[in-house]
Amino acid sequence: MNHRLNLSAGPHVRDRWTTSFIMKMVLLALMPATIIGIVTFGLSALWVILASVISAVGTEFIFDKLTGRPDTWKDGSAALTGLLLALTLSASTPLYAPIIGSIFAILVVKCAFGGLGKNFINPALAARCFLLISFPSAMTVYSIDGVASATPCAELAAGKVVNLTSMFLGSANGVIGGSILGLLIGGLALWAFDIIHGQICFTVIGAFTLVMGLFGGKGFDPAFLAAHLCGGGVILGAFFMATDYVTSPMSRLGQTFYGVLIGILGALFRIKGAAADSFSYSIITANLFTPFIDTYIVDKPFAYRVKEMNRRIDGWVKKPLLQRIPKPVLALTVIALIAGVALSGVFSMTKDTIDAQKAAAAAAAYKTVLPDAESFEAQNAKVEALEAKVYGTDFGRVYINEAMVGLDADGNVVGYAVSVTSAEGYDGNVTLSLGVNIDGQINGISFTELHETPGKGMLCGEPAFMDQFAGKTASKLTLGQEIDGITGVTITSKATTNAVNAGLDFINTQLRGE
Repeated sequence: MNHRLNLSAGPHVRDRWTTSFIMKMVLLALMPATIIGIVTFGLSALWVILASVISAVGTEFIFDKLTGRPDTWKDGSAALTGLLLALTLSASTPLYAPIIGSIFAILVVKCAFGGLGKNFINPALAARCFLLISFPSAMTVYSIDGVASATPCAELAAGKVVNLTSMFLGSANGVIGGSILGLLIGGLALWAFDIIHGQICFTVIGAFTLVMGLFGGKGFDPAFLAAHLCGGGVILGAFFMATDYVTSPMSRLGQTFYGVLIGILGALFRIKGAAADSFSYSIITANLFTPFIDTYIVDKPFAYRVKEMNRRIDGWVKKPLLQRIPKPVLALTVIALIAGVALSGVFSMTKDTIDAQKAAAAAAAYKTVLPDAESFEAQNAKVEALEAKVYGTDFGRVYINEAMVGLDADGNVVGYAVSVTSAEGYDGNVTLSLGVNIDGQINGISFTELHETPGKGMLCGEPAFMDQFAGKTASKLTLGQEIDGITGVTITSKATTNAVNAGLDFINTQLRGE
């Protein structure tokens, strides 16, 4: 009789399905969305997928050989990590991004913590967040047939109407794995075969929908909620990321709590956050709570709850709280606290300097667009009356930041200057100063915030584009008529023109009194 005891890392699942079989089933379930992504975005999507998968598998293969471990790359988990990462990327993403991301996911997030079953956060999502932080410009380039445009989620955030059909089918601009149809086919199949837990995926979707309905600003409008469910990685995250065995709780009640947490965080990040596709952060945050959930929520049918105790001569005593919390969680919490305190300290120490630099930059910009002015008189009351809300209804998401009346040496009015921000730039806010002389003629514009794609959106900061506005007297300029947009830079060109038009309207109606 063989009396050897086999010890292995959790989770301990006793089933006829092996790890390799489950990984292959999930890979198969992702094929519909993958194929639709390749058909929609072309060969560029295929290259991103191949680069990601090959890098992930290759990294684990090399790690196994160098460390003398078994060939774990054969179980399909590395290939799955690479494919999941690729599906969260745009087909326009430079190939170095999926390669670096896959190496980070396998080497740092997975292998450095002991391999499959020991990583505390989802490797693919960790890699995506790592790439978003490290290469923000490369990770926010979305295009179809070489034409760059905003994603549906970005358009939703701007208050625009989106095409639900294209989002559902996967033909809208966005990530490779954006087909809701393909993801639902694969995700529901996994749920039907009991490979993934319905307690997680359906509570994620339910909690997300509820919070969006309550706090999203449009109530429980079906079209509004459906658009948010179809964008930003909600379905991909709910069925394929949040349900990861290793980083999700063991008990059914714990899985339900975990799913609700992800849904609530995902909705709050979507409503209040700057990034429309921030669902990745909600899942990773919930991953960090999994050890707590497994510690305090245990299924009764399988085992009764026994409090962790220390054995002493005089009997059993309860362990202190700090000893019952997993050490990795404590370490991460301490690191986060230290980093938070350090960042807060740096911010506090540099806040006055930063504010002074911003004020100096704004003053220089006003002088650039209104050179005849010797001094500027702030019109704070008129700006404060706007209550920091979107200005007007014809300019998109545009805000008036400051308004100035330019005075000469004798105190006579020589013109007006305003600082305007459009929140509809391709890579973030576009902020500019606009100067108008006493006769209502534009003196010029000067950018104070422009972080668009190098070689594309940044061309709006060149004289060839900016000089078009000087000398114009129209109350409203039209892109394509009075102003020639830059080819392939429609979004930034439009955001700039809208900002100028909003500034003109404010000057004419609030400062000049027309």
